[in-house]
Amino acid sequence: MSRDPGAIPMAEPLAFFLTWTTYGSWLPGDKRGWVEKPGRMREANPIRQMDSRKRMIEDELALTKEQREIVTRTIVDHCRIRKWHLLAVNCRTQHVHVVVTAPDRSPDEALEQFKAWCTRRLKEHSIATDGTHSKIRDVWWTQRGSKRQLFDEASLEAAIRYVLEGQGVQPGVVS
Repeated sequence: MSRDPGAIPMAEPLAFFLTWTTYGSWLPGDKRGWVEKPGRMREANPIRQMDSRKRMIEDELALTKEQREIVTRTIVDHCRIRKWHLLAVNCRTQHVHVVVTAPDRSPDEALEQFKAWCTRRLKEHSIATDGTHSKIRDVWWTQRGSKRQLFDEASLEAAIRYVLEGQGVQPGVVS
């Protein structure tokens, strides 16, 4: 978002609303629209999507129930260790939502830490259950993610409600 250069700087955010997708699940050109740059939505482009799919280095990822539980547990543990206040988490088959207060980090840093630690735990689980490194994924997540800063109680409550109640019901998905 561009701000008026003469505007008064905003206070510290109350929390961050972070969202990231699994690898290959929302490509540039997607029919749902896609983000070229933060705040710059683009419409569907089947040719762009097909080109993006051709350049993928691994298959599209849909997390299993067990993997979603690992991701959720990792986020809870990371918040406890960092002394961050986790307000809501919902790991779905193709994306993750987190509402968190992380006063010592930027939203970029918080998102990257969650993705990095979830990747580590998912790889450890894959090795433990598979017994070999040959089938372990290298890429679990898309490169970026959404990092909304929440500055007021209404936005915070809306984000928490969306994460916990606004995802719809999908069979086999832990919400």
